[in-house]
Amino acid sequence: MAGGSNLLTDTAIKAAKTRARLRDGNGLWLNVSNAGGKSWVFRWATGGKAREVGLGAYPGVSLAKARELVAECRSMIANGLDPKSERNKTAEPTFAECVEKFLAEKEAEWSNPKHRAQWRMTLGPAYCSKILNMKVSQITGNDVLSVLREPWQSKPETASRLRGRIERVLAFATFKGWRSGDNPARWRGNLQDALPRQDKSKRGHFKAMPYSELPAFMEALKSRPANAARALELLILTVSRTKNVLEMRWDDIDFERKLWTIPLAQTKTRKEYLVPLSNAALNILQNLMVGRYSAYVFPGQRRGKGIHEDVPASNMVLEMLLRRMQVTNATPHGFRSTFRDWSGDETSFDREAIEFCLAHSIGGKVEQAYRRSSAVEKRRVILNAWANYCQNIEGSKVVKLHG
Repeated sequence: MAGGSNLLTDTAIKAAKTRARLRDGNGLWLNVSNAGGKSWVFRWATGGKAREVGLGAYPGVSLAKARELVAECRSMIANGLDPKSERNKTAEPTFAECVEKFLAEKEAEWSNPKHRAQWRMTLGPAYCSKILNMKVSQITGNDVLSVLREPWQSKPETASRLRGRIERVLAFATFKGWRSGDNPARWRGNLQDALPRQDKSKRGHFKAMPYSELPAFMEALKSRPANAARALELLILTVSRTKNVLEMRWDDIDFERKLWTIPLAQTKTRKEYLVPLSNAALNILQNLMVGRYSAYVFPGQRRGKGIHEDVPASNMVLEMLLRRMQVTNATPHGFRSTFRDWSGDETSFDREAIEFCLAHSIGGKVEQAYRRSSAVEKRRVILNAWANYCQNIEGSKVVKLHG
């Protein structure tokens, strides 16, 4: 064919991170989604009309395997067959194959690469080795139990997520017509009666610094000149998530209204979220503004080069800062718990407004439909009080607040 064939390499495929369509030749293309998901497509023309058929997701379907499938498709065409119709007759997949098909369709919805990696890891050999090679219609409740029994008490949180993910993959298989009947990974009225009650004391939680230690920690943090320290200060003062702080752009800040807008693509609720900025938070941003050189407030840099790029800082910079400070009783995310303990123990602020400070959804879907305001001004009062507390000298008393 014109233009050559076997143009792609695994190295080039792995390096592709943004939306693109990469050509290998002989009608084989690799589609790369905005979220970095990759899937194979075979394209051909018949009667002057362009046609295409999916061949599966990469890396579940390797480059070599995709080329084999293209050869099969071209053989079908030579014999007067329609590759798409023939592919639709594909035999029922194994659980491992079904996982790949499910992820190929769902991964684009997940903006967090870590989230996608967790799905792949838990549904792979690490936990699901006993069912990976089973046809999806053959998987029973006992098979699911064989996967869950070992981690159910030792890693309860992981096991609970694993059960839910297996349930979704098998529901996908039912939708595709590969299995029928009840879902063997369903919890209520099913596994609920077969698995023992979990030991909740073993559930993982982010380490959270006691709020009584926070003012002294903030003083130590202020003395450090690195931008990572400013990012952690801002994270604590706004009780925000690491990803949101490190992906903050200057265009997201309204200095006049003292507001930070977190775009909907970065929120768990997929709704734009406004964060009122205390004077302390605003002061940090104004000082950083003086030397800005990137669209990001906390820009990253090319590894080993020291050359700054227009990308956000790595999500590990705050963890590494805490390690350098020899802080062992806290994680960046844990400071949200520190705030929640302080606001619950030491203030009489409205619980709903406190939860809104943490960007938590309040009430059921009906209540959320009617409760569209996110209490920005109430939250401003709370976060100003929190900033005042964070800036107290060591040993100062926590004053009961009313609002």
